Amino acid sequence: MKSFNLGWFSFVAILLTSSLPFSLASRRVRTDVFLSPKIELESGLASNKFYFDVDFPRGHIALKSFNAEVVDEAGNPVPLHDTYLHHWLVVRFFVRKGLGTRDISRLNSSDYISGRNSGICNEGTLEQFFGLGSETRKTATHIPDPYGIEIGNPAEIPSGFEETWAINVHAIDTIGVEDRMGCIECRCDLYNVTRDQSGRPLSPNYKGGLSCCYDGARCRRKPGSNDIKRTLYLRYTVKWIDMDSSIVPVKVYIFDIADMWRRSRNSTGINAEHDCRVEYNIEPCRSTGSTGNGCIDNKSISLDMPFSGYVIYGVAHQHAGGVGSVLYRKNGRPLCSSVPEYGKGEEAGNEAGYIVGMSTCYPKPGSVKISKGETLILESKYSSIQQHTGVMGLFYLLVAQKLS
Repeated sequence: MKSFNLGWFSFVAILLTSSLPFSLASRRVRTDVFLSPKIELESGLASNKFYFDVDFPRGHIALKSFNAEVVDEAGNPVPLHDTYLHHWLVVRFFVRKGLGTRDISRLNSSDYISGRNSGICNEGTLEQFFGLGSETRKTATHIPDPYGIEIGNPAEIPSGFEETWAINVHAIDTIGVEDRMGCIECRCDLYNVTRDQSGRPLSPNYKGGLSCCYDGARCRRKPGSNDIKRTLYLRYTVKWIDMDSSIVPVKVYIFDIADMWRRSRNSTGINAEHDCRVEYNIEPCRSTGSTGNGCIDNKSISLDMPFSGYVIYGVAHQHAGGVGSVLYRKNGRPLCSSVPEYGKGEEAGNEAGYIVGMSTCYPKPGSVKISKGETLILESKYSSIQQHTGVMGLFYLLVAQKLS
């Protein structure tokens, strides 16, 4: 009788395993942890560099998640009130084979091609596959089975080129600064900046943003602050699986609340030109209430979808002061919402006053379909009790063309 039970259970196990695609039953999720090149900081200093040809999984694979955080030389997590992680981005390029350097800024434009995501912004803007900011430690990036972001497909790599990856890290040291919030919001007066990094004069109306906290700019410090040099790293953990026929590819789309898009007509019909400005300012409200109730800046934009597919994952990116973001259908029905979690303490991952996580949406597969040409509404809300400069209202979507 015992042998019969053992055989029966073995038979059931074989049936269950054989009912799955072979690759689903046997494949293994791989994980690797990497460090970026050194990020060298001191009091008030901003670092905003692209690191090219970084360590990254290679081959024809499907990315399952990408998580990151700033750590010191001993590998300890660094809190946001010491070093503010404005953002990090993971960007793909195709570089001509045989070149001695992978620093794209030193190559001829004919020697590299952007391997951008599928997003709607014009070339050169929001081309990343992954990207977050202060919220990185508590924001899920996992892509559920059977989906993944396909990379390394030989059929998609231009002839004579090879796939390579870059990471952009924008970090601001706020130890000893005069106005920590003003520094992380890149207020131009605190950085004593009137020209951008290329030397072009800034508009008098430009009060703060990326053009004022560029690489090497320094925010105003308190008198007597010490220049303590620190070496930090972006530690990033990548999970992936080998690509096979059981994996359903998803495409990465990024929407921008500051998109100044317009329709245009050409020989092939109506086109949309998406001038994504990435950042915007929040003016303080005029409420006379002592609590500031009702002081919410609600920005929205209508976007015509140039694609169709099923939403697998969604998340927003906001800065301090953010209240949340929602993607709606034209009839007002929400497709996906993402709200911030604010820290309440001092330790890394729970820093009071900072966004330490964003909620994500994982719709039931097949329940949220976007049709090509459909109009969606993106909404981004911020508290306007006080002014905020250089805020962002981005929304990431992963979309599958098919379900399985």
